[in-house]
Amino acid sequence: MSAAASSSSSSYSSSATDGEILRSLHRLARDLSGAEAPALFLETVFAAVSRRAKLLVAVFDDLMRCGRLPRSASLCLREVLLVLQRFKAVVADCSVRSRMRLLLQVEDVEARVRELQHDLATLLDLLPVPELGLADDVVDLLALASRQCRRSPPAAAAEHELKAGVLALIQEVEREIVPERERLEGILEEVGINDPACCSDEIETMEREIGDRVAERWTSAMIALVGLLRYAKCVLFSAATPRPVDSKVDLDDDDDDAEPPAPPPDFRCPISLDMMRDPVVSASGQTYDRESITRWFGSGKSTCPKTGQVLANLELVPNKALKNLTSRWCRENGVAVEGSEPSKPEPTSVVTANKAALEAARMTASFLVKNLSVSFSPGAVNRVVHEIRQLARSGNDTRAFIGEAGAVPLLVPLLHSEDTTTQLNAVTALLNLSILEANKKRIMHAEGAVEALCHVMGSGATWRAKENAAATVLSLAAVHSYRRRLGRNQRVVEMVVLLVRTGPSSTKKDALAALLCLSSERENVGKLVEAGVAEVALSAIGEEETAVAVLESLAKRGGAEAIVHIDGAVVRLVAELRRGTEWSRECAVSALVLLCRRMGAGVVSEVMSVSGVEWAIWELMTTGTNRAQRKAASLGRACRRWAAIAAAAAAEQTTECPTSDVSQPAVAAS
Repeated sequence: MSAAASSSSSSYSSSATDGEILRSLHRLARDLSGAEAPALFLETVFAAVSRRAKLLVAVFDDLMRCGRLPRSASLCLREVLLVLQRFKAVVADCSVRSRMRLLLQVEDVEARVRELQHDLATLLDLLPVPELGLADDVVDLLALASRQCRRSPPAAAAEHELKAGVLALIQEVEREIVPERERLEGILEEVGINDPACCSDEIETMEREIGDRVAERWTSAMIALVGLLRYAKCVLFSAATPRPVDSKVDLDDDDDDAEPPAPPPDFRCPISLDMMRDPVVSASGQTYDRESITRWFGSGKSTCPKTGQVLANLELVPNKALKNLTSRWCRENGVAVEGSEPSKPEPTSVVTANKAALEAARMTASFLVKNLSVSFSPGAVNRVVHEIRQLARSGNDTRAFIGEAGAVPLLVPLLHSEDTTTQLNAVTALLNLSILEANKKRIMHAEGAVEALCHVMGSGATWRAKENAAATVLSLAAVHSYRRRLGRNQRVVEMVVLLVRTGPSSTKKDALAALLCLSSERENVGKLVEAGVAEVALSAIGEEETAVAVLESLAKRGGAEAIVHIDGAVVRLVAELRRGTEWSRECAVSALVLLCRRMGAGVVSEVMSVSGVEWAIWELMTTGTNRAQRKAASLGRACRRWAAIAAAAAAEQTTECPTSDVSQPAVAAS
């Protein structure tokens, strides 16, 4: 128990009445009597605790019928309450630990239980039994409970032998010795891991424990065991139906237009209003997504966006509890978790994979790719691809092993699969693999890979598959030479544009991000304009902030004329100055400056004709980011210069012949 919890319990035991104490004792003893062992190797320890607790249930039941307790008995029972609370804390702590961590710390658990049993026996011996008026058989039960608590438990030889076997297995893997199937199966069965769902849960729990550094002494062994469990999951449970990551993936064509479920309000960042992927707490106590609040601070602000208070410091503390809740919600609702299956590199892990973990990952990758090459039934193929998809989430070393084993050429044909789940698993596996630079090259050089991605974007069975295909294009386009190659491919551009036109919000977001990346190459802009990128980006303004960034990028690299010729383009950009997000407002004002600079006075005139534009520019100069403020000042100067020139031209026109022709000079924004 924590110090705060212990203090709270002590305060309660000292202020509660005797009746309340006895009821609490009875309830705790009853709970402990039904406590189940969290792992097979702890059954002996937990069974002993359960037997003692059952004896105490009968004792407390009889005590509750007694009258007022003697003071010495009351004080003693209050101490017993604290001991039972510590027993319950041990049970609760063990129930949330991974089985492997429990095995590694089995001696510590046994020592804690022994210490508590000794404390309980001492307190039971101190009870003034003659003064309590208990029935003779209850007195016998009390004495029996005391004796059993003092009895030394038998040596836990089996548990220690199992632990030694697990540690020996780790050492063998470090020496690149492939574990024998029967031996691996026997160890996991003793630990209580006997199906793929249980194995997946164990891996997730251990990864969380490693990240939280809850057992520094055993971190290295736990990292190795995660890799070993992934190998075991593939080797031992490959015949079982995998538990999909996207539990609510739309499998029917009728549901393809359905958007993923909206996250609960508490999971949304107050700044971006999007799902928080990396929630952090600011000095004001408010929680934000790390990317959004970092961008807020980066713009020079030192206030809390939600409360407006000046922050004492700009430190950010990870909100691990909320992150666990959002991750669980994403898994349960089939929402891809950014950072798990990202289109950009994952943040560096707080722990480094050790030799055993790396060798286990290499063995797993080799086993899966070999199985994929010889699998013929659709069910077998889908199971293997699902495991490759999962394995490719676990880090760059693993991605390298999968790529080196030859997975990419085997995955590409599966993008044409008629099986909905196989297609989704294959494209998502490629997305995860593409995070590694070497795998980008493997994908781009694989025969038919780009065409297969286009097929999924255009004819994919689900929006999730289409979305992940677009994200893969974005990932591949991060390499300069591939960005040019993809931008010159008319079919790639057309399919991405189609997703922006017809896709739901999440798909549209990834497709626009891909277009933004492709538009950063000047040579691509002509093809993008021909494909209608300016039109679809303009239509998405107000839905996705990336749309404005795409327009800014086009305007910067030769697409200004195409944007200006779209009816209402300037008006919509000006409107975004007033109601957009911080980033979209910055992009909008930059795009307007570029249009004024490239296309001259006609654009400036159109900007000035929009009602309220002066106020929008002034507001951005005072509240926008540093870059937005500079761009807003430049746009303001261009507007004032145009106004002055227009006024001068009008004055000159009044002094000349009415038939004289006055041409309007071009205005360049500074």
